[in-house]
Amino acid sequence: QVQLVESGGGLVQPGGSLRLSCSASVNPSIIIAMGWFRQAPGNQREMVAAITSDGSTKYLDSVKGRFTISRDNAKSTVYLQMNSLKPEDTAVYYCHLAPPESWGQGIQVTVSS
Repeated sequence: QVQLVESGGGLVQPGGSLRLSCSASVNPSIIIAMGWFRQAPGNQREMVAAITSDGSTKYLDSVKGRFTISRDNAKSTVYLQMNSLKPEDTAVYYCHLAPPESWGQGIQVTVSS
């Protein structure tokens, strides 16, 4: 069973920055895609950003230009640099990996003054 360990969440003021990290206990050569999803109270889980093994990236429209996803293939680690954070970015953020389909336990990000 793949384990995903997330770190870097917390409380930040609007306009601030956070960097999320996620390390996977899996051979990096089998990973096709890694990414981040988020879920706010009362909302469905949504894809925030994803990156494939060839470096292709995809972003949620509302985070384009503010968030950057990157990946260290040698370490099976994915990062999410979040800048210019807004209160509407507040959510539990989940690391995702495939294959095999795997989820992290979730990490809270709160943007508030």
